[in-house]
Amino acid sequence: MKKILLVQWMLLCAIALLILESDAKFAEKSETGARRRRCLNGSPPRRVKKRHRKLQTLDLGGAGEGCRGLYPRLSCCPKPDIPGLPMDNKIISVTNNTECAKLVEEIRCAQCSPHAQNLFHASERSETSEKQLFLPALCKDYCKEFYYTCRGQIPGLLQTSADEFCFYHGMKDSGLCFPDFPRKQMRGPASNYLDQMEDYDKVEEISRKHKHNCYCIQEVVRGLRQPVGAMHSGDGSQRLFILEKEGYIKILTPEGDLIKEPFLDVHKVVQSGIKGGDERGLLGLAFHPNYKKNGKLYVSYTTNQERWASGPHDHILRVVEYTVSRKNPSQVDVRTERIFLEVAELHRKHLGGQLLFGPDGFLYIFLGDGMITIDDMEEMDGLSDFTGSVLRVDVDIDGCSALYSIPRSNPHFNSTNQPPEIFAHGLHNPGRCTVDHLSKDSNMNLTILCSDSSTKNRSSARILQIVKGKDYENDPPLLEFKPLSSGHMVGGFIYRGCQSERLYGSYVFGDRYGNFVSLHQNQVTKHWQEKPLCLGSGSSCRAPFTGHILGFGEDELGEVYILSSSKSMTQSHSGKIYKIIDPKRLIPPHAYSFTHHRGNMALSPTCPLASGLTLLAALTCTQQIGNVTELQC
Repeated sequence: MKKILLVQWMLLCAIALLILESDAKFAEKSETGARRRRCLNGSPPRRVKKRHRKLQTLDLGGAGEGCRGLYPRLSCCPKPDIPGLPMDNKIISVTNNTECAKLVEEIRCAQCSPHAQNLFHASERSETSEKQLFLPALCKDYCKEFYYTCRGQIPGLLQTSADEFCFYHGMKDSGLCFPDFPRKQMRGPASNYLDQMEDYDKVEEISRKHKHNCYCIQEVVRGLRQPVGAMHSGDGSQRLFILEKEGYIKILTPEGDLIKEPFLDVHKVVQSGIKGGDERGLLGLAFHPNYKKNGKLYVSYTTNQERWASGPHDHILRVVEYTVSRKNPSQVDVRTERIFLEVAELHRKHLGGQLLFGPDGFLYIFLGDGMITIDDMEEMDGLSDFTGSVLRVDVDIDGCSALYSIPRSNPHFNSTNQPPEIFAHGLHNPGRCTVDHLSKDSNMNLTILCSDSSTKNRSSARILQIVKGKDYENDPPLLEFKPLSSGHMVGGFIYRGCQSERLYGSYVFGDRYGNFVSLHQNQVTKHWQEKPLCLGSGSSCRAPFTGHILGFGEDELGEVYILSSSKSMTQSHSGKIYKIIDPKRLIPPHAYSFTHHRGNMALSPTCPLASGLTLLAALTCTQQIGNVTELQC
């Protein structure tokens, strides 16, 4: 009997324990369920009153009234005076991209979510001390949409891939993530990520392959107004001349100081575009090959003060010759102005306007098609014959009456059908060109490369090698490839510097949204091959790249620079210049030196030539100091 009672008592204890465990688990689940809906401060969300439910549309002004349209029933922002989510200035400054701004304002509403506490403190999210943006846990698709829509607008997004960004800011599993409300898929030219996701994934895969070969950038100067060009004068002074779109040319000294007084100030005659996409402004600068002796330079800009241009036009593209002041080598004598070319332009895009001198001593002028349509041609007479062409003229003439002469080797020198100035034609939107002074092709043609794009075919971009008499409407380009983004191409330079051996001989260029590419010519097949140019992130390099690419620059030693600005307004002082640095270079730049004494070449034992650098190439990096030429590799 006692055994039976003992067994019964043990059974009762077991049942009691099971009941207690189930109660504990139920209580735990209940507590978890209660915690599921909590605001950032830990308080429960509140119901939105009916009189406040009338405002259902998303207002870009902030999180208060507009966010109630996203959470109309239960919200952590039930009243209009609830402030929006404080966010990083890098995000708040997004104003020039409508689709990105909408996403940013949506994310600001995450504070009003009834699940705000979980969204911002999700246990599944990876934490990192280097996180630059304060964001909720984003759903996977939404995270990639935000990345690809805003990567060109928010500097912090440029230094990481989509996978890395969403690893830190996205939800890895099926947990709660933002947006936690029904939303329609945003579509538009800047956010059609669903159509391009496969292409973007391919780009990210390529980027990961080359990540171990990334380059770094070093900030050289900041506080510029839309820097669109940077070049040297070739006089041995090592100065960098910076073009600001509004109409200023400034000097950066070899010591890194920006001279306050501009080298040239033509902002009163320059008609500069304020809105993004308007290409009007200061366009080009070229120094005469004999600048050290004659002090002549050539500038191109747009203006509405035409002198002798004829035909219908919205503005004039003008090329002017100046001479530097005899008293002050850091200032142009504006009294020496000599206008020798004006081109009437109908539209404000596809202008071109770059100037450069070739090794042949002639001045090359690159002009876009001006977006002139067939209707324009049919409806208007007197349109310029120069649009979409490369002009080549001889500025070294005797006498004062003629502005320039036509080289006899121009393809239309004796033609009556084409202007004799035209060297090649068929260009659409040349986004900067460069001439390689060390290289010629098998036919002894100069290696002049231009990036070019067209509004007719946005699915491809092309690199042109400018050859005498070519028609690029019909002749194939040097290289055609699929652009990495919707941003227009920005041409760069063929790297002939000494600090980045791996880049030597490569054509470096990119697009407006921060995608960099390099082209390298195979010495056996002579074919050009492109590959992404990776810039290291803040973890591996000191300075991150920020803003849009406005252009590239080159100094007297062949080093290449990136010109950028985070805002599209010409009056904004957000422009910066970065220098491309190779972190894998074996010996610091100051460790290399060549000396040249009165024509005799001596190679310092402490300056071994890099394997890919020939002596001829090294000599192009020289710095003239009196009778001594010093090379700093």
